[in-house]
Amino acid sequence: MKGSSDAELISAVLAGDIEAFSGLIRRYQDTCARFAVRMLGSRVDADDALQSAFMRAFRGLRSCRDPERFGGWLYQIVVNECRTYASRQRRRELRFTPATNAIERAVAPSTEVESESDVSWHIEHALGMLPADQREAFLLKYVEELTYDEMAGITGVSVSALKMRVKRACDGLRDLLEGVYHG
Repeated sequence: MKGSSDAELISAVLAGDIEAFSGLIRRYQDTCARFAVRMLGSRVDADDALQSAFMRAFRGLRSCRDPERFGGWLYQIVVNECRTYASRQRRRELRFTPATNAIERAVAPSTEVESESDVSWHIEHALGMLPADQREAFLLKYVEELTYDEMAGITGVSVSALKMRVKRACDGLRDLLEGVYHG
């Protein structure tokens, strides 16, 4: 079933061939994982969110209205699952964040950026500091390279609101990274 279309694989799953679903997941797993890791900031958290998203997709496969656009439908589930996971994490962190984290951040010496991994770390860190809606819009636009119309279809947010979120994300990243590179 390797050369099968999404619609053919979905038909097979709905006809009882559960293994066909793993073909669908393999097809989209890397893209979904990349988004989830960047959205949640951790591979472990991303794996949890993806497992939940893939289970939701499997259970709700009959509700996929356009099987040829399964990728967009699945991506929408992943985006929503990441939002939910991030929201739960934020509530948990508000209750259990030890003061030592804030102290470490306040007294940590600023260091020169020495390598590409340092640059990546600063960018990932800055992305993590953005509000979730801005981070999500930025990732969908610049990492997943979706059009604003595709983003609107996935998120349910208007194109104009998404453009504003992307602009604010870019401005926020610029401000956050300015201190690292000009500080």
